[in-house]
Amino acid sequence: MYPGTWAEQTPDKAAVIDAGSGEQTTYRELNDRSNQLAQLMWDKGLRPGDHAAIFMENNLRYFEVMWAALRSGLYLTTINRYLTDEEAGYILDNCEARVLITSHYLADVAGKLHQFAPHCHTWLMTDGVADGYDAYEDAIAQYPAEKLADEPAGQYMLYSSGTTGRPKGVIRPPAKRKIHEDAGPVAAMQKNLWGVTDSSVYLSPAPLYHSAPLSFCTGITAQGGTVIMLPKFDELKALDAIEQYKVTHSQWVPTMFTRMLKMPAEQRGKFDLSSHQVAIHAAAPCPEGIKRQMFDWWGPIIYEYYGGTELNGLTHCGPQDWLDHPGTVGKPILGKLRICDEDGNELPTGEAGLVYFEMPFMPFQYHKEPGKTKDSQHPKHDNWSALGDVGYVDGDGFLYLTDRATFMIISGGVNIYPQEIEDAIILHDKVADIAVIGVPNEEMGEEVKAVVQLAPGVEANDEVAAEILAYAREHIAHYKCPRSVDFMDELPRLPTGKLYKRLIKDRYWGKTDSRIV
Repeated sequence: MYPGTWAEQTPDKAAVIDAGSGEQTTYRELNDRSNQLAQLMWDKGLRPGDHAAIFMENNLRYFEVMWAALRSGLYLTTINRYLTDEEAGYILDNCEARVLITSHYLADVAGKLHQFAPHCHTWLMTDGVADGYDAYEDAIAQYPAEKLADEPAGQYMLYSSGTTGRPKGVIRPPAKRKIHEDAGPVAAMQKNLWGVTDSSVYLSPAPLYHSAPLSFCTGITAQGGTVIMLPKFDELKALDAIEQYKVTHSQWVPTMFTRMLKMPAEQRGKFDLSSHQVAIHAAAPCPEGIKRQMFDWWGPIIYEYYGGTELNGLTHCGPQDWLDHPGTVGKPILGKLRICDEDGNELPTGEAGLVYFEMPFMPFQYHKEPGKTKDSQHPKHDNWSALGDVGYVDGDGFLYLTDRATFMIISGGVNIYPQEIEDAIILHDKVADIAVIGVPNEEMGEEVKAVVQLAPGVEANDEVAAEILAYAREHIAHYKCPRSVDFMDELPRLPTGKLYKRLIKDRYWGKTDSRIV
């Protein structure tokens, strides 16, 4: 199933509603406009296996673009709307897109992209135009709202967040099916794990350029449900949307939980959330204390999965799984877990090491990066791949993540994982966000530092720093505790929940000229 199916069965039903403006796109409109764009791209010479790109804020047009690509057998790359022209230009050129669709909202950056992508020949802008672009609305209006003669299923070629360096394009083999034959693997997971149907109403509070909201919104519209799209995350508006639109399913990142929990209890308690059946979270580990508070508030409706854009494996954790195994990210439902030391040797149950997924074959490549593809593979098994996470498996087969391998602090020869420290300190009522890093220490090599974003209204001073350090010593072993606390007005965190920890670390290691591109 796909929008063509629902355009016939429920043409006037809302496929997507913008919760900010109340504007909506029906299934008939989504089907017609995605057909028109598919016809345009075919006329411009794009054929199955070619690449298109979108650089846009959360916008109803996003759904037309993604379905136009998916019903044309194309690879679609979504570009982070917060990137600079140089960063976005790198991705646009690297993915070899021949068509770019953007919006006037991003015209300041979009207007500078031509210089980076000489092979891109079709430049379309919605909601207005800038130099070098044609009006998206006028362009597609020249084409019939009829499906292509052949509709092989396309797919996404997305880029890693680039939080530790230049982003990498994740490319998988072409899908070997027609778009109408089934709703796709993500939709199947939504149906089987979380009971999604054509009557489901799904709240998407995150940026659409990111793999999880993009894939989930695709799955919902493939199955005939309704997506409620927030223009950007706002804790009050998210709760209001659940009540107003009778949301049944939603997806979050842990920083969203934290922000909602920091709201006054009387404020967050005034919303009717009774329609809410399934709340899913992923993208970053959730502190155990935060998740317990969410269970207390929302009840046993919270599910979790762990995986990456690479889709080289996946774990899933239901509410009771987590309550029985606090802190777990679940058991594998795709691939087999392998926990290995730095030399590639498998480790026994309960011992932490690099997390690999074993698959029947290597399911992805990094586009134009064979060396990085090789680096992600096990030294002896090319069908075992890792995303850089450290964790262990318990006796029941549940996976627990301890941190990213690149974030580990080595102080006096002892390995310290920041995540445990961050999970403890985030529960302090004066802390809004935190990053724990290793900073230079002449004697120990590194020492632990906490960089804290304080809650609104809290003044940064020595007394608050001392209070946070004392709180840390109450909750974690002293050798892991930060030696010092620094304050930032706002930590460099993406709306997807990913933290640009490298930017924080570079300040302390003298790499003032580095930047993430």
